[in-house]
Amino acid sequence: MTHDSTTRWVEVCSARVEDDCLGEGLLRDVEALGIEGVERIETSRLHFLQGDLGTDALGYLCSQLLADPVAEVAHWRPCGNGVVTAGDGVPGWSVFVGLLPGVTDTVAENLLRRAGMLGIKSLRAAATGHRYRIIGDVLERDVHSIAQRLLCNPVIQHYELGQFRPHIGRFASPGRLGTETIPLSSAADGTLLEISRRRLLSLDLDEMHAIQRYYRLQGREPADVELECLAQTWSEHCVHKTFKAIIDYEEYDQQGSHRTERIDGLLKSYLRAATEQIGAPWVKSAFVDNAGIIEYVDGYDVSFKVETHNHPSALEPFGGANTGVGGVVRDIIGVSARPIANTDVLCFGPLDLDFADLPSGTLHPRRVYAGVVSGIEDYGNKMGIPTVNGAILFHEGYVANPLVYCGCVGIAPSGAHPKGARPGNLVVVLGGRTGRDGLHGATFSSIELTDETGKTAAGAVQIGNPITEKITLDAIMIARDEGLYTAITDCGAGGLSSAVSEMGKETGAKVFLDRVPLKYQGLRPWEIWLSEAQERMVLAVPPENESRLRAICEGRDVEMTTIGEFTGDGELVLYYLTEVVARLDMEFLHDGLPRRHLRAVWRKEERAEASNEEQDLGAALVRLLAMPDLRSKEDVVRRYDHEVQGATVIKPFVGSRSDGPSDAAVLRPVEAFGAWAGLAIGCGVNPSYGLIDPYAMAVSAIDEAIRNVVCVGADPARIAILDNFCWGNPQIEDRLGGLVRAAKGCHDQALRYQTPFISGKDSLYNEYFDGEAGTQVSIPPTLLISAIGIVPDARKCITSDLKCAGSILYVVGETRQELGGSAYYDSLGVIGNTPPGIADAGPHTARALHSAIGAGLVLSAHDCSEGGLGVTLAEMAMGGGLGIEAHLWRAPGADRLESEAAALFSESNGRYVVEVRPEDRDAFEVCMSGTPCGVVGSTQREPRLIVLGAGDRIALSVGLDELRRAWRGHVGGAV
Repeated sequence: MTHDSTTRWVEVCSARVEDDCLGEGLLRDVEALGIEGVERIETSRLHFLQGDLGTDALGYLCSQLLADPVAEVAHWRPCGNGVVTAGDGVPGWSVFVGLLPGVTDTVAENLLRRAGMLGIKSLRAAATGHRYRIIGDVLERDVHSIAQRLLCNPVIQHYELGQFRPHIGRFASPGRLGTETIPLSSAADGTLLEISRRRLLSLDLDEMHAIQRYYRLQGREPADVELECLAQTWSEHCVHKTFKAIIDYEEYDQQGSHRTERIDGLLKSYLRAATEQIGAPWVKSAFVDNAGIIEYVDGYDVSFKVETHNHPSALEPFGGANTGVGGVVRDIIGVSARPIANTDVLCFGPLDLDFADLPSGTLHPRRVYAGVVSGIEDYGNKMGIPTVNGAILFHEGYVANPLVYCGCVGIAPSGAHPKGARPGNLVVVLGGRTGRDGLHGATFSSIELTDETGKTAAGAVQIGNPITEKITLDAIMIARDEGLYTAITDCGAGGLSSAVSEMGKETGAKVFLDRVPLKYQGLRPWEIWLSEAQERMVLAVPPENESRLRAICEGRDVEMTTIGEFTGDGELVLYYLTEVVARLDMEFLHDGLPRRHLRAVWRKEERAEASNEEQDLGAALVRLLAMPDLRSKEDVVRRYDHEVQGATVIKPFVGSRSDGPSDAAVLRPVEAFGAWAGLAIGCGVNPSYGLIDPYAMAVSAIDEAIRNVVCVGADPARIAILDNFCWGNPQIEDRLGGLVRAAKGCHDQALRYQTPFISGKDSLYNEYFDGEAGTQVSIPPTLLISAIGIVPDARKCITSDLKCAGSILYVVGETRQELGGSAYYDSLGVIGNTPPGIADAGPHTARALHSAIGAGLVLSAHDCSEGGLGVTLAEMAMGGGLGIEAHLWRAPGADRLESEAAALFSESNGRYVVEVRPEDRDAFEVCMSGTPCGVVGSTQREPRLIVLGAGDRIALSVGLDELRRAWRGHVGGAV
């Protein structure tokens, strides 16, 4: 056996060329680019290994870690002078892609760790990459185009043709590692704004003036660490400046009349106000912790948080979504809870967008789609957290600004979460090391994207490592149960700056930045303080508990470092070696931000309704089921593990073949197996309504989220909701006007249903400026409402699939002429003018249906939302494998509608389709007394959906096979 210390590279590829699915997908994408001559593309993974490795060790690594011995083959060879060359006799071009210097390589990190566990101690360093063989008669310029458009993301990667020099080992940046003093005290306004722009501080002139005054009183200039810390703490992302601003609001109706009012903060006036007015005693924490917390069963609380990771996902889709999941999981860990479920709602541009129409400096929606889905899959699956609920939407407005909502639910013993750092407590960091990834993430989220963002804000991209987060979680759960810490939070936006300064707001803190463990050398003090490197938690630990916590961490291979202490003097003091590099008053840091005073205007825009009545309702229904928003997402959802932890009672798919859509998920966590109560998780989102009226969007999103969880058995009196606003630039009057309308809708509908908000988040400035074209585009105003409800008895849960032939079908709730923003109108290329409005009977209907479910009178239930009654009936039939015969005009309110299309496709709120046994008809109708409720038909053995119109004429007759083919239509390719 021979040994050497050269760098070797291992190439792993499919054992059979025809099994290279990634290559096949790329070939389709190359065709979409209009590039000719490519016959096939072969893909492989590369691992660059440095150390004294012999052939036995290399073979063992390949068989145990690097390649699947059933489906893959691995080859290795030396790197001559550290350079990989393609000289293997294969015709065509070789494109090598690897990570840029300083970008965290999590695969390589885990490879080093696992190699050590296998007893291979001589592997000193590793890196990873990819190789793409482009085979055919292709010009070099076309190969570069393929690499730049499809293979390499320049934010985090680089590529070379024919040969490649991988970056292995530690990365050091050039230059001085100390602090920089920023001349601010005498700077003119233009200079102040230039400093804010150049340093990516995202501070306006009033805020820069406040900082300038502070340092004039101090008699000195700020250090870069201090200025960066202030910008992070005062960022829109961290402090929600718009939702706390004073807003002068004007509203104009279509007749030209208007009214004005002054709003003392959207959060205070609408969202928090609704929760406080409802005053639900089972709400334990709302708007104050990392996540909202409610009572679950005796002895246990559950927490819920939904975050967004939009801007990072636009630049680097895999890493953006990956760390979005990791960040919201840490929010749950940050309230001392064990994560038990993830959710995700994703919004993309059209996957069939012509590459010629792609704005400059952006990634194609197919590439964003593939990366985001893979990022979510990677993090949740590796952490062993089931992904149980979500949605995927498509719209032209998301081309440059995808939306990635990531949610997490957790469980903890009641009272297990301590909340206050105390003077003398140690500042302890657990988990991952600190690197340059994630710099300016908080302030980057507070600006619009442009065609230059990838160049100016590339450092804001974060790289995740779910294995590190998993072992950190395990250590923290033990520390929680032993009471070893007095406060805990995660290093999210702003990194240590946010975590330590928020925990030490009431006490003060001193931190030694040179003690912070680094991924590589060369970080400046402000970079250490502001880095958003992932998988880090900060704990306040009494000194007497330090050794026990360290023993727990060492036993689980979790890195633990004490970097300072909470002091009690009200100051934040940062040291680097022997130098004080920052000194800030906590009071100024947290309370010195000037309050914004904004103006908002909203005008109702008149839009055209559809001009022609649909003649073929069957064809219309098939068309709707095939739409990207409504089609089955099974090709995505099946990539997520939704059963790990063994708590999932109702899964994302239900029915005779487990392929029908579920309204909501239901969990019964192992901690609460002594009780039968379950947790229902659902959501509501429809940005098309927001294009007409954001108030209607908010009302409808809450209504749908509540109906989702009621359908599976949640008690309407024990439902809590979360708001997540994704919006454009709030400093543009009409954008802010729409935001005000949405907040008002949230307030009114929450009170109507008596459903409290327990948490929320806003992601603003989701706009894109194309410098080349001179155009600016905002996303559709998008509000996600997530719901979590208590199911009194999980054994009585029901699902949406039809259960047996001969059952009675009811439509519960009133159908109105409300097609504005509907899927039906979207399929016709119009938006409309009348979105779904308030369903006055909605709260009573939800309570009545819950009573009927609890009494065992309901076989199945499905809420009417996107696609209206037509899509609801089709989904129930497909899930159960049974047919339906329904009479369109027997649904409550249908006799007042203008057309059969309106009756079939209106998306009015407050409606359900319910399946009931014939023998339970009388009892069910007693339960539903006082609600709009009518028998519309029955279930049939023949697998066909038949809808009757006026005079019992067949208005629609479609077989289930045809419905299924439309609903399962494949969308998108591998990129």
